Amino acid sequence: MFHKIKDVTPLPGLRLRVLFANGTTKLYDATPLTERFAAFQELKRGHLFEDVEVDTGGYGISWNDDLDLSCDEIWEHGESITTEFDGLMSFADASDLWGLRESTLRKAVSYGKIVAGVDARKFGKQWVVTSAAMYREYGEPLSA
Repeated sequence: MFHKIKDVTPLPGLRLRVLFANGTTKLYDATPLTERFAAFQELKRGHLFEDVEVDTGGYGISWNDDLDLSCDEIWEHGESITTEFDGLMSFADASDLWGLRESTLRKAVSYGKIVAGVDARKFGKQWVVTSAAMYREYGEPLSA
């Protein structure tokens, strides 16, 4: 199962803070990679480590054409961390994970199935929903 990545932030000490589409945040230490694989030694030189980006589709991260990591590697070997935004996701991400249309989620809010201000909130044009509300109303996601 793929755990799609939404965002990655380089941190000091060759660590990465990685936000997944399901609202989970993980801390990944790339130091062991530099010790096991010669190609990853490049991350210790210059500013390459700070150039990390999420790959198209969120299935991994990369620094250049030669250095990348899969989403599963980060999910399996990263340490889950707590942030103020844990369990929050956009309607777009929730609809992708649960195989729903965004309009279905907007209707759920208007009918009170998902409670505005408690389970979901609109920020500008973007709706955000808690994963707890999604699990409560729609069960397990189709993908993570």
